Formats: sequence, structure tokens, C-alpha cells
Amino acid sequence: MEFQGRDIISIKDFSREEIDYILKIAQAMEPIAAKGSDMLKGKILATLFFEPSTRTRLSFEAAMHKLGGSTIGFAEAEIASVKKGENLADTIRTVENYADVIAVRHPLEGAARLAAEFAKIPIINGGSGAEEHPTQALLDLYTIKKEKGKIDGLKIAFVGDLRYGRTVHSLAYALSLYNVELYLISPETLKMRREVLQTIKERIPVTEKTGLEKIIPLVDVLYVTRIQKERFPDPAEYAKVKGSYKIDLKTLSDAKKDLIILHPLPRVDEIASEVDNTSFARYFQQVWNGIVARMALLALILGAVK
Repeated sequence: MEFQGRDIISIKDFSREEIDYILKIAQAMEPIAAKGSDMLKGKILATLFFEPSTRTRLSFEAAMHKLGGSTIGFAEAEIASVKKGENLADTIRTVENYADVIAVRHPLEGAARLAAEFAKIPIINGGSGAEEHPTQALLDLYTIKKEKGKIDGLKIAFVGDLRYGRTVHSLAYALSLYNVELYLISPETLKMRREVLQTIKERIPVTEKTGLEKIIPLVDVLYVTRIQKERFPDPAEYAKVKGSYKIDLKTLSDAKKDLIILHPLPRVDEIASEVDNTSFARYFQQVWNGIVARMALLALILGAVK
């Protein structure tokens, strides 16, 4: 397996063997994350975030710093030359002179792949429109394996916005490489995108539902997403589905005792705060796992780990 110099654009670009290897390296990064390292000393990560981000951007930056590297970049396009009319290709071809790897988040689908076509250094997709978010999928897989001890054999449910939620698209593609059963719970207007559904149904059992109650007792992992207001072209359509699902203690009364609940964050009101202190909640642990997963990717891409 060759990772050095590789772009991370879509989870579909990776085999199960490659994903398992990344998860193995992520586990090896746990003690390094706790004490720090200089394995990427002298290396620079540029974070170009054309969309708002808290966790993803800070996670990339924390990962790079923990490996001894440094970071540059911007967190909103308003303060960059993009506001002056610069196109993405020119931004990438400029910034690659300052850095060794670029993490980019952009509101348009296909933006990360376009960036990779112009760049001479590796590009990492930090989220491209409503399309994909491959590094989130990797940290989600790492969390599942860390918490459950395995991925194969699990029953996993996605709940919420499956149409516009890029995290669930990437995670669905990744999970389809494993022996899992997948339940997709969403309003009719927010069902999983057709192209994702067609691909994963060829590999694993998939059940689509609008109701959550009968699914809760069956699953080992509940992956909850917010209804993404910013992706809706029509505010009236958002109003129809806002608050469609709420996970609270009553909802979880029939859940398996070892169920884990994940969420890519930020949440709005889809998980009640009363759930935070239960044994089910793992969404804040996901944040830490994002650091070690991204440490693994950076170390592999920049050749510090083979």
C-alpha cells in the first residue's frame, strides 16, 4: 500500500484493506497524540476553509501540531483573495508554494477533486458541499471499532438528513465494505441519495424507514445527524422537516444496553442534553478520535509512517 503523496478526496478511492490499515495507524497514534512528536517537524499544513468549520479545521490543526508540524490558512473565504474574485484553481496553485499538504472545505460538490487536479501536493477533502466528507468517515469507523471492538457483524442506523448530509454519504460507502446491516431513517424528502443507495445496496443489506421506534431495539450503533438548514434551497421545505427526530431517554428506553450513539456535530436539538451523560453517548469521544485519525492520514501522506 502506498499512501505517500496521495490525495484524500473520496472514501470510494480506498479499499477495505487500506481503510483497515489507516485505522491501525490511528490506534498507534493514541499515545503520540497524548505526548506529542516531531515526526512532521518542518512540514506545513494549509487549511483552506471556504465554509464555516469548528471541529474539522481545529482537528486538522491539532493533528498537525501534535506531530510537530505547523499550519497556515483561513477559516472563511471572506478574508481571502476569493472575495476579490480569485478562482479555486488559482488559490490552490498559489497556496501549494507555502505548504506540503492542503486540507480544503468548499460549499461546491467536486471542489476537492478539482483542487487535486491542479495541485502538485496532496489535497485532503475536509468536506465538499453535500457530497462527501472522507476524513469524518474514517474517524467514525475508528470510533466504532474502538468502542465495539469490531465493525463486521454490527447493525447500524443513520438518522436524520441523509440527502444533504455529506458525513453519512462517505460513511455509508465505507461501511458497505464491511459485513454490516444498515438502517436508513429519514423523512421522505431527505432520503439517502440515489447514487449512494445503489452502490451500497449491491454490497450490504439496507433498510429504509421514516420511523425510528421499531429500529432502536435492533441496532448496535445509532448515527444521528442534524437537519442541515444551510443546504435547503427553500426555507419552507426546511420548516417541514425541522425537528423530525429527537433522541431522548424515552426514545432509548428499549435500546440495547451497549448501544453507542454517534453524531458528527454540531447538533441542534436532535439529541437531548439528557443523553450526554449516559453510557450511550460517544459523540464527544468522536472529537478526540478525529485528531488521531487525521494524525494517521497526515503521517501517511507525508511519508513519516509507511
